[in-house]
Parts: sequence; C-alpha cells; structure tokens
Amino acid sequence: MPFSNLGLSEALIKAIADSGYTTPTPIQSKAIPAVLTGRDLLAAAQTGTGKTAGFTLPILHRLAQTDYGRNRPVRALILTPTRELAAQVAESVAKYGAHQQPRLKSEVVFGGVKINPQMMRLRGGVDILTATPGRLLDLVSQNAVKLDKVEMLVLDEADRMLDMGFIKDIRKILAMLPKKRQNLLFSATFSADIRKLTGDLLVDPVKIEVAVENAAAETIEQRVYTVSKTAKTALLTHLVKTKDWQQVLVFTSTKHGANKLTEKLNTANIRAAAIHGNKSQGARTSALAGFKAGDIRVLVATDVAARGIDIAQLPHVVNFELPRSSADYVHRIGRTGRAGQNGQAVSLVSQDEYQALRLVEKLIGLQIPREQIDGFAAA
Repeated sequence: MPFSNLGLSEALIKAIADSGYTTPTPIQSKAIPAVLTGRDLLAAAQTGTGKTAGFTLPILHRLAQTDYGRNRPVRALILTPTRELAAQVAESVAKYGAHQQPRLKSEVVFGGVKINPQMMRLRGGVDILTATPGRLLDLVSQNAVKLDKVEMLVLDEADRMLDMGFIKDIRKILAMLPKKRQNLLFSATFSADIRKLTGDLLVDPVKIEVAVENAAAETIEQRVYTVSKTAKTALLTHLVKTKDWQQVLVFTSTKHGANKLTEKLNTANIRAAAIHGNKSQGARTSALAGFKAGDIRVLVATDVAARGIDIAQLPHVVNFELPRSSADYVHRIGRTGRAGQNGQAVSLVSQDEYQALRLVEKLIGLQIPREQIDGFAAA
C-alpha cells in the first residue's frame, strides 16, 4: 500500500516523496489511519520500525485542518526521554511539514543547554512542541509556555522514560493538560509500570503491535567476535581498517571508556568522536552531525544515546562491551537495519561476558554466530 492510500494531504505526500520513501512500514500503515480518526493509540514498536513518521505525519495532517493565525497555542506535545531523540523528532516534523501552507510552527526544548534562547523561541507561540520532561517543566514554571490548549499528546519511548525516572515529571505534565485530548503512547516493551500508565492515560485505545517483543529486526546480521579483554581496541581497529567500515557506531559501558577508546582510535588514524552524558549538548550535536556527514568514521557512545540516534542507513553497530541489560542489546543494535535497510551488529565478547551473551541469546531466541580472528583470541 503506498502512502497516498493512508489519507494524508498532498503536501505531506510530496514531503514523503522528497525524503525518498515510497511504501509505509507496518507501524506507519497501521498507526497513521488510526491517529487520523482521533482515537487514542497504544503501539508496541521496536526501534527502527519508522514509528516517528507514524505519529508526526498524522499530527501534521490533523493540525493543518485549523489555522490559528498568529495566536499559536501548543496543540501537539511530544515528550521524549533524551535530547538526541527530541532533536530527531523535531527534524522529522520539520522535514514532513516543509510543503504545508500555512506552515505549522514547531520547536524543540531539552536540558543541557541555556534556557533563555528556548524561552525566546517560544515567544509568539508554537503549534508542535517536542520536549524532554524536565526542561518542559522548567519552562512552564517560568511562564514561557502554557499547555492548556494541547489537543494531541505523544509519549515516545515511554518505557525508556519510566526507566530514567521521569514518571513524576510526566504525571505533573499530564495534570496541566486539557482532559479532552488525543493520547498516543509508543513503547518497545510493556512492563507493569507501562500497563499502569496506559490504564490511567488512554481511553479505548487502538492497539498496534508490529514486532515480537525484544526481537531484533530481521534485516540485522548479528555476529560475535570472541576476544581477550585487552585486545578489544586492537581488534576493533583491525575490523574497521580491513573491512573498510566507513560509518560505525560503537557502544561502550562507561563514559570514561568511551573517551579512552576514542583517543586510541584517533591515534590509529581512524577519525572518531565520543557522545555521552558528560559531553556538552554542543559537543554532542557537533559529533552527531560530523558522523552523519561522514567526517567522523566512528562514533563512540554510551547507552544515553542508544535510542536517540536515528541515521537512515547506518551500516554497522559494534558492542565494544555487552550492555548490563539484555534488552539494551536490542535497542543498541536497532540503530542499524532500520526501515527495511540491511545492517550489521558486531559484539566483541571477552570470557567474562559469556554469561551476559547467553542472557542476550535467551532474550532474542537466537544463537549468534561466533568468530575468532587470529592474533586476537580470547584468553
């Protein structure tokens, strides 16, 4: 089914074509018509399924039906767990709204940067606001934005928001919204906390599930290299150079480890940058932009970025260390193989991580092929 059959406006169909997409993903083909009807939505969607367009497109379509002129209250509020994800959602809104007349005004706000420029940008009103919960509450407390006219609310990656301890902030925000509104909740997993939140928040929702819970996309080729702990950096350098990987996202367990690995890669003449919670927002944005543009070959990240990096055709993800949580393995490798593209996920596993590897394989229901390269053998 093409996008033109989903009930979207011509302006949106043109923007979709400009982006190079022709056929909606399963989550898009199910979510878009449901959202257009005005129903609440509960969607289980693993990362990489195209869910962002699944809610930004129908939001843009619905809001364009009413022109508020100069008086622009926040009519759609999109809450995300991380700065990176907020920025990605805002990019999606701008991209798909490019041909709409009159143009809907969209803004994104998050912590880690100065609040005053954000307050200035919110003056004069905004139709669609993408925000992280903490910074949104700061802006509300300073009377920079009001939420009493919100018609559509999106909780994106709700499970991640609860994991990060945002439940109190979310409940404070919900109390500020009109009782009558459309609610859209997207979550990769349905924990007891998520089920409770949906019970409190959603009214007779359309339920969509497009992927087996905790499954990795079939488009991702997974591989394990068994290696001694001390040889991991040398093995990664070897793989990047001999296999001519030009764009690689590498996950480490710690911020210090990310910095250290980045230094060693740069010393080996592999252009690398790190992205994690201790980096300023400017440094994170710059590193991500350089990575997308191909100026940076290897982006080294901690799990803070695991769900916030959205690069349409990212070919390689490497687990330098396996994550503490097996579910995070799925989120990490979901950065590649997105929206039908092929991708490769490689894990460098030392002997002390074999138990963690078994837990990952149990979760995804798959034994990952193992390989060993001469000179880098596991101790």
